[in-house]
Amino acid sequence: MKRAGAILSTLLLIILLGGFLYMKPLMPIITGYAAKNLSSGIFVGNRTQESLEATDLNFSFIRFVKNSVDSRSKSVKSRFLWHTSRTTFVNGYGSILVNDYTVGDIQARPYPIVPHLPEHPDTIAWPMGDLIADTIPSGIDLQQLNMAMEQAFVDTIPYKGTFAVMVTYKGQPVAERYAEGFGPENLFLSWSMAKSFTNALTGIMVKEGKLELDAPADIEEWQQDERRQITIRHLMQMNSGLEWNEDYGNSSDVNNMLHKEGDMAKFAISKQLEYAPGSVFEYASGSTNIVSSLMRKAIGNDADYLAFPREKLFNRIGMRSATFEVDASGTFVGSSYLYASLRDYTRFGLLYLNNGNWLGEQILPDDWVEYTTTAANGSDGNYGAFFWLNKTGKEYPDVPRDMFCCRGHDGQFIYIIPSKELVIVRTGFSKEGEFDQNGFLARILDAIR
Repeated sequence: MKRAGAILSTLLLIILLGGFLYMKPLMPIITGYAAKNLSSGIFVGNRTQESLEATDLNFSFIRFVKNSVDSRSKSVKSRFLWHTSRTTFVNGYGSILVNDYTVGDIQARPYPIVPHLPEHPDTIAWPMGDLIADTIPSGIDLQQLNMAMEQAFVDTIPYKGTFAVMVTYKGQPVAERYAEGFGPENLFLSWSMAKSFTNALTGIMVKEGKLELDAPADIEEWQQDERRQITIRHLMQMNSGLEWNEDYGNSSDVNNMLHKEGDMAKFAISKQLEYAPGSVFEYASGSTNIVSSLMRKAIGNDADYLAFPREKLFNRIGMRSATFEVDASGTFVGSSYLYASLRDYTRFGLLYLNNGNWLGEQILPDDWVEYTTTAANGSDGNYGAFFWLNKTGKEYPDVPRDMFCCRGHDGQFIYIIPSKELVIVRTGFSKEGEFDQNGFLARILDAIR
């Protein structure tokens, strides 16, 4: 009996030790995910704690996290077992996970206050403002479009989890709908749609002569090895050759970067070369944050860098609501963390539909959209430069091949279809297999005569 008891005790100890070793690297990811998404959802997205915990945070270990919200300081503490993560808030720059830097360090950065234009959008005609004409463009079947919208909001698989949808045809909004509990006042998390905004900011800097696509990236740590061959073009086309794991389900590079690192670009820069630059496509959020840091270095002044997205992009196309969040080091999280209203995401899509031109002003280089939609080496026609493509039709067989899109985790999309003069935005919370994007788009396309 004593021997059996000793064996059981040893087995129990082994199980407990194994569980501890398994959970230890996951703890900051679990609590960091909860704290960051809850804090930004409340203080940037204008949602409630109850709504976020019932949907966006209601899965895996995340649902068991205990969250404490301080509305006065606009901060969140999230605890699970022995680990706690917390956030701090900077007006205009979002909620920031406190990693590697103190709250004082984060708050002390030179965050400029840039006015959001247009100041009175309800009095300004669409697309610069929110005054939308009553007339509907010819060539669209509104009854069929309404059926497509009804389908998108049924909230059962394969059309589950939609928060909001907007359809713009020939530049004119023809459908805008929100799920119960959401409305025009809500700002929606981009997840990886932020990469496409980083594409736009890169294009503006290229147009201004501040960045070169094919020049070796200006990164000191890379100059002593083969990484010195990596260019911004390689990073934007996701074929830099740097080792990376984008699996959101475990202790991966992307999870460690987003939830454990104060300087996300530095983490990505530290990765070693796995393939020759330009040869192999491997989707990597770290590549986008490296580009964000290269922008910061090229601008050379943090106040100017922090003002750059609003002054050079958002205000110029009427994106009054947009908030691009920074990490604890002060670099924009170009891979993942942008919040905007449904209409502002639509405006961004219209910029690309119109080849980078906004009401007569060429914001992006003349050939930028062509570059953006050119298939990256190794991507099998599915990826351009921080945008997804449909050149093969594998994922979207019922959608024109010229469609390209911004695509984010858990079902965030801005679809641009030049041949049909369509921009379609869909936000929500849908795990893989819960929302049929091809069917959704096909029903909307059926409404075009």
